[in-house]
This record gives sequence, C-alpha cells and structure tokens, in this order.
Amino acid sequence: MTNQARSGHEFPLFGNAVWYVVRAWRRIAFQLAIYVLLVAGAVFFLVPFLWMVSTSLKDPKEVFAFPPQWIPNPIRWQNYVEGWTKLPFSLFLRNTCFITSHNIIASTASSALVAFTFARLRARARDALFLLVLATMMIPYEVTMIPTFILFSKLGWVNTFVPLMLPAWFGSPYYIFLLRQFIMTIPYDLDDAARIDGCSTWRIFWQIILPLSKPALATVAIFSFVGNWNDFLGPLIYLNDMKLYTLAIGLNLMRGTQYGSVIHLLMAVSVLSVLPILVVFFSAQKYFIQGITLTGIKG
Repeated sequence: MTNQARSGHEFPLFGNAVWYVVRAWRRIAFQLAIYVLLVAGAVFFLVPFLWMVSTSLKDPKEVFAFPPQWIPNPIRWQNYVEGWTKLPFSLFLRNTCFITSHNIIASTASSALVAFTFARLRARARDALFLLVLATMMIPYEVTMIPTFILFSKLGWVNTFVPLMLPAWFGSPYYIFLLRQFIMTIPYDLDDAARIDGCSTWRIFWQIILPLSKPALATVAIFSFVGNWNDFLGPLIYLNDMKLYTLAIGLNLMRGTQYGSVIHLLMAVSVLSVLPILVVFFSAQKYFIQGITLTGIKG
C-alpha cells in the first residue's frame, strides 16, 4: 500500500513538472519567433536606408558597381559638403524649418481646441458634427486641390508661404479625432471639481486638459512635423521662386537632368534631410508610443 500510495503521488507531480517545462519551452519558442520576425522586418525596412547611407559615402564610380559594395572604399565624407553646396540647401532648410515649426504649433493648438469641444462641451448635434468632421478624411486631397489653388490664386497668395501655413489653423480631422479620444479618457470629476472652485471652461482646457494630454499632444506634434517636413506636393504647387523652395523641392530639383549624374551627392543630402526626423522620433518616442497606446481606450 505504501508503494502504491507513493507512486500515486509521485506520478502526478512528475506529470505536472513535465507540463510546466513544456509550457515554459512553448512560451520561450513563441517569444523567440516573435523576436526573429521583428528583427527580420527591421532589417527589411533598414536596407534602403543603409543603402542610401552607403551610397552617400561612395566614389561616383562605385555607385552602380556590381556586385554592390556596401562598405565604401575609400569613404568620401566630402560628399556631404559638396552635395549641400550644390544648391542653396541652407536656404531650403531655413524655409522648411519656418513652415514646419509654424504648422506644428498651429495644427496642434487648433486641433486640441476643437477636440476639447467635441469631448467635453455638451451641445445639440455634437456627435453628428464630429462624424461630419471625420467624413472629411475620406475626401482625397486631389479633389480639393484645384478649388483651393483657385481660391489662393484669386487672393494673390500663390508663390508665398501663406497657402502652406494658413490651413494649419483650421485643424486636422485626424488630429482632432486622436486628441478627442484621449481627452475622453480623462475623468469628468476633474472638470466638476474645477467648476466648483470657480474655473471657467477656458481655464479647465488650459490648466487641466492640456497638461494631462501631453502624450497625445506629442503624438500630434510628431505627426505634424513628419508630414510638413516631407511635404512635396504643396510647395510644388504654390512655390515658384527658388528662394522659397523647401528641402523636398530642392531634392527633386537636384534629381533633375542637370544634376542627375551626382547620385552620391543626392544620397548625401537625403541622409541629412532625414536626420531631423530620426532625432525627433527617437527623442520623443516615449510620448509617441504612450499617446498611441492610450488614445481610444474610452469613447
């Protein structure tokens, strides 16, 4: 009886131990597979960027060599200086920074104000108006491009920065949606407590909602920065003077027939134009991920 009882207790323990080991190995294998897929995807998306960096440091004779030479020999750092001075890229950079910085502030401020209105204020047909705002996201830019150009040309604003900067003060439907969903996750009790203390609606927005919405605001600022920094179609339509060109137009001009043979210099300037985006993204990565993760939990 003793041996039978002992075996009856030991085999279940042995079976449980095997089950736990198998489960642990399955979990490890699953996590390993995920990391392998992530690394493979990262390498897949990094290959074009690495090729661009490699080409920017090559001698012109090595650009189209086959098989491709990933590590330049010799390394030509002077490509960056030659490429940057081939055209007035310092002027293009100043124009791009001016337009981008203005549009970040304008779009973030206007979108936050409209999002607060949809999230907190009670009014008739509020939800219907919000759906109408979201419906404008389905209208392609090509549909409104010609009427907008005619309007700005009638006002005499073509070949100025105004058509590129004024629309930012009217908010963006996507930014409004993003901020509205985040603001709805903030408890209404904070608004009620503030009103009891005598706060107006503006003070609630300025002193309570905005400080608590920093992750979402940072996300909107990053999206706005990337969109305006890489904008090509807008400056191409409205800007005719080279003194007003942005980096995107300058790169396209350098890609033209006059400078088409200097692909290594084009890649060097392209690397320099991408660096600000990488710096901004990685420096604000925590707020960006937090804003995307928390937005839309409620509502």
